[in-house]
Amino acid sequence: MSETDAPNYLRAWREHRGLSQAELGERIGTSHQVVGYLERGRTELSAKWLRKIAPALDTTPGMLLEHDPSDLDADIIDIWAHASLREKRQLTEIAKTITKTGTDD
Repeated sequence: MSETDAPNYLRAWREHRGLSQAELGERIGTSHQVVGYLERGRTELSAKWLRKIAPALDTTPGMLLEHDPSDLDADIIDIWAHASLREKRQLTEIAKTITKTGTDD
């Protein structure tokens, strides 16, 4: 995989949270060089790394792999990130209800 293939959205999430590579490295106990390698895919973003990095960026491992935060509504991301498991279930049911009814503005 070349460095231009964007193997994940780690860099986008780090920038979305306003952190430098050094700041994220501090939060997860590594260097800014390793963060750069992870962002570019030179070091595999393994499950171990995902479990360390996701909480430091206030997101989930799946979001780091699958979603560019600039493509998502920031309010929704933050609400979801801070919701308890019970609240996430409620939010999911509310969203399903809204999309089924086709509620418009």
